[in-house]
Amino acid sequence: MTNNDRPLSPHLSIYRWPVTMATSILHRATGIAMAAGFILFVFWLADSAAGPDAYAVFTGAAGSIFGKILLVGWSWAFFYHLANGIRHLVWDTGRGLGKEEATRSAWFVIVLSVVLTAGFWLVAS
Repeated sequence: MTNNDRPLSPHLSIYRWPVTMATSILHRATGIAMAAGFILFVFWLADSAAGPDAYAVFTGAAGSIFGKILLVGWSWAFFYHLANGIRHLVWDTGRGLGKEEATRSAWFVIVLSVVLTAGFWLVAS
């Protein structure tokens, strides 16, 4: 027995993620990425304390294409998480909670994180 009058759930092909939902998911993902990145940071500290040979191996790996992609990704995760954390602090004051304001601030956080990451790597190079 089928009931064709029942509403259908939105399917992935027609459902569009709001930017505010994407920023919420990205905030959690960047927190996890930063935790994983800190493990690499500990290896860097350990290799720098172990002597020049161990440090040279680490810097060789970090200087590879894959290493640079990881470092850029880790720095973007940091800047994104920082900017979105500040956005949440503003929300804690009761400001910016409207739908349009939240959407604007979500796009601002995304653009700001890319700009800060690019600026960091331009200065660091």
